[in-house]
Amino acid sequence: MTQQLLVSDANILIDMAEGGLLEQFFALPFEFIIPDILFEEELADEHPHFPELGLKLEVLSGELMVQAFEMITRHSKPSRNDVFAMCLAMNKGCPLLTGDRDLRVAAQQEGIVVKGTIGMVEAMIQHNIITAEQAKHSFQRMKEAGRRLPWELIEARISPPL
Repeated sequence: MTQQLLVSDANILIDMAEGGLLEQFFALPFEFIIPDILFEEELADEHPHFPELGLKLEVLSGELMVQAFEMITRHSKPSRNDVFAMCLAMNKGCPLLTGDRDLRVAAQQEGIVVKGTIGMVEAMIQHNIITAEQAKHSFQRMKEAGRRLPWELIEARISPPL
């Protein structure tokens, strides 16, 4: 059986790094890809080890670049690199991982399934990769690092709250 493919933007990966969950994230039974240009411009300097953990870099073809620039004209709020990730997810017919509100809205308008940090942490619990207590600790680390997550929603799902 092949693993489900997920295209990621940068912020989900940074959330996982800040939460101390990178190895556990890449232990999920998914294949994670990211546009190579997004990786080079937003992650390579501080997180060059992501590909060693399992992140696959995808070169966007000329045809995909044309599609991405057409999407940029329709969606002005997400960054160019975020639109590259959205275009790749659309092309692969797979979910997009993002916590960026503008990218989430644009992807949903394009009919792309969107998953976020909370969903990925919950998947780690469901796959017995981490415990609920570890998840709570990781969310606390993300909060202390200033990550922008829907804290009210997280606290409603965690007992006792952060």
